[in-house]
Amino acid sequence: MMTTETGATADPVHLGDSASSIMDKVQEITLEIPQKQLTVEDLRRMREPVKRLVEAGRVLAVQEDQDGPRSARITLQDGQLYLHALLRQPTPAHTLQESEVVGVLEPSCTLAFLDLGWAGSTRGRVTIRLTPDTPLARQFVLLCTGQRGHTYRNTKLLRVWNKGQPWECVVGGDYESNDGKGGAPLLPDLQGQYRESGRAGTVLCFDEPGGPTGAQFTITTRDRQGSDQWFYVFGDVVSGLDVVRAAVKHSNITEVTVVDCGVVLPL
Repeated sequence: MMTTETGATADPVHLGDSASSIMDKVQEITLEIPQKQLTVEDLRRMREPVKRLVEAGRVLAVQEDQDGPRSARITLQDGQLYLHALLRQPTPAHTLQESEVVGVLEPSCTLAFLDLGWAGSTRGRVTIRLTPDTPLARQFVLLCTGQRGHTYRNTKLLRVWNKGQPWECVVGGDYESNDGKGGAPLLPDLQGQYRESGRAGTVLCFDEPGGPTGAQFTITTRDRQGSDQWFYVFGDVVSGLDVVRAAVKHSNITEVTVVDCGVVLPL
């Protein structure tokens, strides 16, 4: 049996004389939270029953659109909550409204992630700290979460520029045609005040913001020499640059895929 926070006793959970181990039964009891819509505050408090639900993959953020519901996984790793891209998938009982979850991202969402993989497996997570209050950063969040219907998930890395040279970088993010010819901007105006940088791990828009491929992104893998700088910078890799460098060394860069993406919830 379980008691709620108000002290009321929930209905007993009957497990019978099944062959499950004691620990299996304990886990089933602790996951038997009354089916209700969770809140962002439940995630913030992260009490043990909610934590177990998240760890079991039973908490999703749901968005309704004209084609029906889409849902995004919420995962817990190393004490950090991750909101993944919205997908058409079965929705479990424990859900949050995606709009409420995304509401906590504005304007404080500064971390996004790309999971890169090739040869049939995920090779690692690339975490990117975004420059707050820039249109390109806001667009990157939209494409990592899939809020507008389009997402970087399942897109390929497209090309490597200057391989082996000091200004080496890799390009990806064509969510439209996945061949480098697409990736139109999602936002009407991407002009803004952007940094310049010559360091490895810089995330930028290779072409001028607002161009026909303005949603594509570039990640630099080597420092530039001298006073040369990259323009239109909207983020920096804070972990996983080794994953990007390993991808660059792969024999065919177009075999490297963004197998998943999303944002880190600042709860």
